[in-house]
Amino acid sequence: MKIGIIGAGNIGGNLTRRLTALGHEVSVANSRGPGTLKALVEETGAKAVTVSEAARGAQVVVVTVPLKNVPDLPAGLLDGAAEGVAVIDTGNYYPKERDGRIDAIEDGGLTESRWTEQHLGHGVVKVFNGTYAQDLLERPRPAGDPERIAVPVSSDDEAAKRVVRALVDELGFDSVDAGGIDESWRQQPATPVYGLRAGVEGVARALAEASPERPEAHKA
Repeated sequence: MKIGIIGAGNIGGNLTRRLTALGHEVSVANSRGPGTLKALVEETGAKAVTVSEAARGAQVVVVTVPLKNVPDLPAGLLDGAAEGVAVIDTGNYYPKERDGRIDAIEDGGLTESRWTEQHLGHGVVKVFNGTYAQDLLERPRPAGDPERIAVPVSSDDEAAKRVVRALVDELGFDSVDAGGIDESWRQQPATPVYGLRAGVEGVARALAEASPERPEAHKA
């Protein structure tokens, strides 16, 4: 598939490494410009592009930038993407440590990914937001392996969710359907599933145990 990755930090960089190794055509962008991605490009064979170019023709677009930077993404970012593009959102809201207060999340009751959707003007599939970046490199396992980790996947778009779950499987992980984006609070920071290394049953149980009330430590 043709895949665009916006953000070349820990998650974005390791997804670039894995997806190119699997034979996908990957374009990667960051906020500092293509020239800063030379080492990653030389390592992986991915193509460095501008943020505005990252989604062009892409069947899957990964948005993996700090939440506070989502409003700075170019308008019409997804206009040139392939029809039916699946947009992956790996983002998390860290009001105290990084992002500052976002009123629509704090007061408006929006999930982090619903807020992201509103800025992108496109539905998203929330996945890998609670995954340790190094696990993308070190913990893939074949299907059926008892050590295989599962990740929650939430989206309102069932077709996009199927595409992403197939990609998760190809990357060496199981997935658990975590419902729609209004239910994606179940996998936000400070929930039982966030950072959990467990199989399908453990992830499903952790999702069911989540509380919609964010703890004080994760409020602005």
